[in-house]
Amino acid sequence: MPKKITLLLFLLLSLYSFSQEKVTLSGTISDIKNNETLIGVNLFIPEIKAGVVTNEYGFYSITIPKGNYTIQITYVGYETLVETIVLNNTTKKNFSLLETGEQLDEVIITEKTATNTRKAEMSVNKLSISTIKKIPVVLGEVDIIRALLTLPGVTNAGEGQSGFNVRGGGADQNLILLDEATIFNSSHVFGFFSVFNPDAIKDLKLYKGGIPARYGGRVSSVLDVYQKEGNSNDFHMSGGIGIVSSRLLAEGPIVKDKGSFLLAGRASYVHLFLKLSNNKNAAYFYDLNTKLNYKFNENNNVYLSGYFGRDVFSLNDTFVNIYGNATLNLRWNHLFSDKLFSNLSTIYSDYYYGLDLDFVGFQWNSGIKNYNLKYDFKHYISNNVKLNYGVSGIYYDFNPGTIEPSNATSAINFKQLDKKYAFEPSIYIDAEQKITKDLSLSYGLRYSLFYRLGSSNVDFYENNQAVVFNQELQIYEKGTPIRTEYYGTNEVIKSYDNLEPRFALAYQLNENQSVKASYNRMTQYLQLISNTASPTPLDIWTASDNYIRPQILDQVALGFFKNFNEDNYSLEIETFYKKIKNRIDYIDGADLIANEAIEQVILNGEMRAYGLELLLRKNIGKLNGWIAYTLSRSEQRTPGRNASETGINQGQWYSSAYDKLHNLSITSSYNYSKKWTFGANFVLQSGQPVTYPNGQYEYQGILIPSYGLRNADRLPAYHHLDISATLVPKQDKKKKWQGEWVFSIYNLYSRKNAASISFGQNETTGANEATRLSIFGIVPGITYNFKF
Repeated sequence: MPKKITLLLFLLLSLYSFSQEKVTLSGTISDIKNNETLIGVNLFIPEIKAGVVTNEYGFYSITIPKGNYTIQITYVGYETLVETIVLNNTTKKNFSLLETGEQLDEVIITEKTATNTRKAEMSVNKLSISTIKKIPVVLGEVDIIRALLTLPGVTNAGEGQSGFNVRGGGADQNLILLDEATIFNSSHVFGFFSVFNPDAIKDLKLYKGGIPARYGGRVSSVLDVYQKEGNSNDFHMSGGIGIVSSRLLAEGPIVKDKGSFLLAGRASYVHLFLKLSNNKNAAYFYDLNTKLNYKFNENNNVYLSGYFGRDVFSLNDTFVNIYGNATLNLRWNHLFSDKLFSNLSTIYSDYYYGLDLDFVGFQWNSGIKNYNLKYDFKHYISNNVKLNYGVSGIYYDFNPGTIEPSNATSAINFKQLDKKYAFEPSIYIDAEQKITKDLSLSYGLRYSLFYRLGSSNVDFYENNQAVVFNQELQIYEKGTPIRTEYYGTNEVIKSYDNLEPRFALAYQLNENQSVKASYNRMTQYLQLISNTASPTPLDIWTASDNYIRPQILDQVALGFFKNFNEDNYSLEIETFYKKIKNRIDYIDGADLIANEAIEQVILNGEMRAYGLELLLRKNIGKLNGWIAYTLSRSEQRTPGRNASETGINQGQWYSSAYDKLHNLSITSSYNYSKKWTFGANFVLQSGQPVTYPNGQYEYQGILIPSYGLRNADRLPAYHHLDISATLVPKQDKKKKWQGEWVFSIYNLYSRKNAASISFGQNETTGANEATRLSIFGIVPGITYNFKF
């Protein structure tokens, strides 16, 4: 009988809790000075231990029982806001936050970056722009990509190399988004700078694993970057003047408190000094960021954002290389109710790369364009359940190459390599669910399809093998087509479809620590045709087809997360394992440039990476920063297709070009006074895998090197120490002009890190010798930043 009474009481209490009348609190959270909406702000209600995070447009919604509550709002770089509110009805309420330091009399850093132990989100790193600007970099130029390299699991191919590698993956396996538009090359000047102007960037987040279902199309990581919207209160300008480049940003209201604009530009000018010395070589870049937004009413906002950038590299005007990205995105935010938020986007993205070879008399132009229509919804079902769902369709236009004469005397004839087209539709649903006060889940499913479309000619081969194995010579060779078929416009040449499940959980051990786990499957239908360790402007993007299959990733991760000493410190430890099917590899001697039958030099292999990551942060105080360490392996294998074939490297696992066993980064910032802030960054990494010659033979009096297994050797260890100092002169509060000086030294002890090692013969002695190429020694920098 007592058991039945207990059960009845439990049911009654449950019914009571469900019968409590609930109301919804929703709105936006923005910067008080410029009305810029803030992404990822934490709104927490301690009385019921419930909270919510603002979405990509600063919107939040939380449904709770009627009552009196304390609202706590926290965000990195902003003052914590605490407000008491009486909720008797569904309420829309917007909050405004004040940036840290705006009203402080002494310098005390309160950028609280404690780990969120409650949320089922892991393998994710977020850096504020204010933090990034404190990290010393080469030539004093603030760089978002180089800031990411200080995080665990993130490396690149070395100094002067473009792109970045995440958990042993290739740079082409990263999905890079700027205001939802795809960026195909994230670097300026072959990796010395990134395409992201820090003055124009509002928020960025790097997903290394546990990637939500709304993202697709890549198998390594997602870098999601959002531009600022512009100041809708007042007109302001800001910028900076450096040794090699300068930048300027203007922002202001279109209609006060309803609409704003932002316009930002950068340009480098070292080539101008070269011309003064009659040096005709040049390497420079320029880019432009734009954004317009207008708020029609509480339920409807529109945004128009764009980016345009170009790099120019020339040698005596006889060799000119021009490449860059261009994007445009028109978005409409609509609030159907206080629980249902939507965003409709139409996106255009274009990556162009071209050559003008005057000494041979021809021009080469190529590129990739995509057109994307996507509709996303965020549905706040209840305080414990939130849904994200949506659809998208991307149309691709690939131009492998257009060759045309550059002058009237050229012997080159016009030629257009067959263009390629593809369509990638997808649909997804994601759920965030709090099961108990200690257990939270995130799970979702993405269904993607891919259609390789005409019009183009398609070669067919015997046994469907475009690469054949020569048993006598024990090498792979190009296959010979047995027939060619023409596919008309939008006729399907090959199609694929894949289910991509995602799952993550967080279990809170106590208020300050939790364990998390995640699994995700992702599919990549685009392939970058490149045999270099980092992307170059000449690399060609191509679509999956009959012979090049889509890459498919399976990744699992397990982690422990802890905040301690009143959130002054946080610790994140993660271990991961991932495997990728259909990672392309190349036969020996593969010719990739202007190859109309690229399938004849490509084999489908596999890739795996596994490791341990550690991130220890000091979050609060005059001295703050983090230590990041990664112990990992990244390997590739391309076995033979049958027992008679050797495969690549005898079909054994070998180190990928992105394998670095050890990766240590120590980043710190010290606020000495109101005037002076100091920064330091130390990096130590294992050397890049390379292939050295293991012998030589003589042919007609010429010594020819022979090579062993791929990537069996390594460059020497890579390390450098960088420091910076920021001086903020005493400001006259009556004057609107504010300025600061940033002094930096990159590679303080002038380490000659090897970018490459080449082998040859000494012209005098004839002896074999190795030559190390180093790009940087010690590099000082100075920049003056201003705003008014």
